[in-house]
Amino acid sequence: MDSLDRAIIEATQAGLPLVPEPFAAVAAKVGASSEEVMARMQSMQEQGIIRRIGAVPNHYVLGFRGNGMSVWDVPDERIQACGEMIGALDFVSHAYHRPRHPPLWNYNLFAMVHGKDRDEVMKKVDRIAKLLGTDDRGHEVLF
Repeated sequence: MDSLDRAIIEATQAGLPLVPEPFAAVAAKVGASSEEVMARMQSMQEQGIIRRIGAVPNHYVLGFRGNGMSVWDVPDERIQACGEMIGALDFVSHAYHRPRHPPLWNYNLFAMVHGKDRDEVMKKVDRIAKLLGTDDRGHEVLF
């Protein structure tokens, strides 16, 4: 990894810019061509330096003000499947496994749910609960 790779990582660590040509914007910032930026990002992804390439929208700017972190108690042996189901939903920006801390904290799956307001978020959390079915052994939403 050289100085240009580092500059590309620094320029994109908060996500790609939300513009019609995001790689051109990054290229202008780091002093390279958009083709060079794309090739280097693909190479870094193949090497495991970058896990994924994507835009990170500012949900508040887009009008999503009721964002809530939903926390779920799901069977440990189902954590991967449940996380993938939840993470595939278009109103969830990220879902991830976290260790439990019983008896105070029994939740092992976290998912950020986005909505225009709290009521919309709670309706979406209800959808997740239905999707999980019996795998949902309890949940809360932290606003």
